[in-house]
Amino acid sequence: MKDFSKEIRAYALKNAVEFGKCEVGRILPKLFQHGLDKADIKKIIPVVNSIVKEVNSLKAGEREKEFEKYKGLVKENEHIEREGLPEIEIGDKKNVVTRLAPEPSKYLHLGHAISFLLNYLYAKKNNGKCLIRFEDTNPDKVSQEYVDMALDDIRNYLEIKDGGVKYISDDMELLYEYADKLIKIGKAYICFCEREKMQDLRHKGIECECRKKAKESNMKEWKEFIKGKYAKGEAVLRIKGDMKSQNHVMRDSVIFRMSDSEHYRHGKKYKVWPTYDFYSIEDSLMGVTLILRSNEFDLRVELQEYIKDLLGLKKQTVVQYGRFNVADFTTKGREIRELIDSGEISGWDDPRLITLRALKRRGITKEAIYQLTNEVGLSKHQVNLDFDMIAAINRKIIDKTAERYSFVEAPVELKIGKMPKIKEVEVLVHPDRKETRKIKIGRIFISEKDYDNLKGGEIRLIHLFNVQLGDKTEFTSTENKNIQKINWVSEGVKAKILMENGKWIFGLAESAVKKLKVGEEIQFERFGFVRFDCYNKKEDAYEFWFSHK
Repeated sequence: MKDFSKEIRAYALKNAVEFGKCEVGRILPKLFQHGLDKADIKKIIPVVNSIVKEVNSLKAGEREKEFEKYKGLVKENEHIEREGLPEIEIGDKKNVVTRLAPEPSKYLHLGHAISFLLNYLYAKKNNGKCLIRFEDTNPDKVSQEYVDMALDDIRNYLEIKDGGVKYISDDMELLYEYADKLIKIGKAYICFCEREKMQDLRHKGIECECRKKAKESNMKEWKEFIKGKYAKGEAVLRIKGDMKSQNHVMRDSVIFRMSDSEHYRHGKKYKVWPTYDFYSIEDSLMGVTLILRSNEFDLRVELQEYIKDLLGLKKQTVVQYGRFNVADFTTKGREIRELIDSGEISGWDDPRLITLRALKRRGITKEAIYQLTNEVGLSKHQVNLDFDMIAAINRKIIDKTAERYSFVEAPVELKIGKMPKIKEVEVLVHPDRKETRKIKIGRIFISEKDYDNLKGGEIRLIHLFNVQLGDKTEFTSTENKNIQKINWVSEGVKAKILMENGKWIFGLAESAVKKLKVGEEIQFERFGFVRFDCYNKKEDAYEFWFSHK
C-alpha cells in the first residue's frame, strides 16, 4: 500500500485550521483522489487516527504554519464539468414523460434530489413533462408528514415544475384487478410457506407445493386474502417466474403481502398491498415513457418487464446510472428516526444530515444542487459525494452576492492605549460593489482565539487601524501594512451560530445584521458563509446556521 501519511497530514491540517478541530471522517474520502484502494481502507484507518490525534494536539498558530508546508498536496474536488447533461437515446422524443417516485417514509436527501433532477431536466430538455408518484404502499412506514415535506422540497426548494401528483394507494382496486389477470392466466399463486422456507427454496431453485395449485383455488384464496382472512405473514401472492433463473429476482418473487397497519390515506380499507416490482406497472398506467434511475435496481428490470409483458402493458425506456453515495452522512430513514428519538440529533433538518431540509436551512442554494446534478450526470459507476463538493459549488454561487459582516466568537474587549478619536468607519458591503455602510466606533471586541494566538504582535483591525496586541494593547498606525488582519466588532449584538457538528458557538456580530431578512445568506469575514435563521427574542440573540467556509 502507498504511503499516504503526507496527504493525510495535509487534509488533517486543513480541516483543523478551518474548523478548529479535525474530524477523522472527513479525511478518508479525500484519499481516494490520491489513489487509495478500497481494499486498503482497514489498513489506512489507524494511520489516519494517529495523524489526526497529533494534529489536534497542535496549537492554532502551529497548525497554520505547518499547513503552509503541506497545502500543495490538497486537491480540490475534481468534477467533470460540462455545459449540460449528456445526450441519451430516448426513443419517442415527441412524447417524453418521466416521473419522480418518492416513498413517503422519510425526508428527501441529496441523493433523491439528484435523481429527481435528472428525470425532471431530461423531460424539460425534450419539452416533455415530469410527474410525481408517491409509492405509498407500505402502511407501516408512510405518512402524510413525509408527503407534505417531499412536495415542499420538490416544488418550493428544488422548484421542479411537475405535471401532477399520483398516489399509488389510490389505485388499489385497479392493482387488484391486474393481480386477478395474472392468477387467471396461471402466472400468480397464493403461497402459505413460512418466510424462511420460501427463501431457502428460492435460493435452491426448488418449487414449493403451493405453486402447483389450480387457478381456481388460487383465485378463491386471493379473494379471501384481500378480505383479510389470513393473518400477517400467513400468506402472500407470488408471481410465477423461472425457479432456475440465474437472476434470483425471477424466482417467484412476492408481489402482494399483508399489513394490518392503518394507512395514512385509506385507514383500514385495505389489508393487502403490492410490492415494488408489481406496482412498477404504474409507469405504464401513467403513460411514463422514460425512466432514469440508479443501477441498484438493475436485476429488477427483468422481472418488472416480464410482468408488463404478461399484462400487455407498454414498457419504458430505462436509463441507469451509478448509485450516489454520500460520504459521512446517514441517509437511512430508520437510523435517522432512531437518532431523533434518542435526542442525538434535533430533527430531520439537523446540520449533521444531508436531507434537503438540512441543506436548505444551511443555505445551500437549489442552483448548487442543479449544477452538481449536471456535473455528476449519468456516470455508470458509483458516484461518491461529500459535503465539500456541494459546498465548493455553492461558495462560487453565493460569493458573488453575499454581503460581508463581522462576527467575533467568545469576545474579548480591547482597551486600546493612544486610540485615535474615530467616531465611525465606512466599509464596503461587498468587495465587488460600491455600496458601503457605516460602523460606529465604541468599545472594540475581538475573538478570544485571535487574542490568544496573536498576542505580542502587531495586527490590523480590518478596515480600521493597527494595534500592538498585548496586556496593554496600543494603537500603532493607520497604515495598511502587510500584517495579520483580524475581525472586530463595535456596538455589536449577541449572535449564535449552529455549526455543522450540531453545536452552537456564541459571540458578537456587528449591529447591521439587524436588517437581515430570514433566509438571507451572508459571509462573516474570516469565519465563513452563514444563513440568517431567526431572531431569538428570549435570548435577545440573532441565530445563524453555518453553511461552509
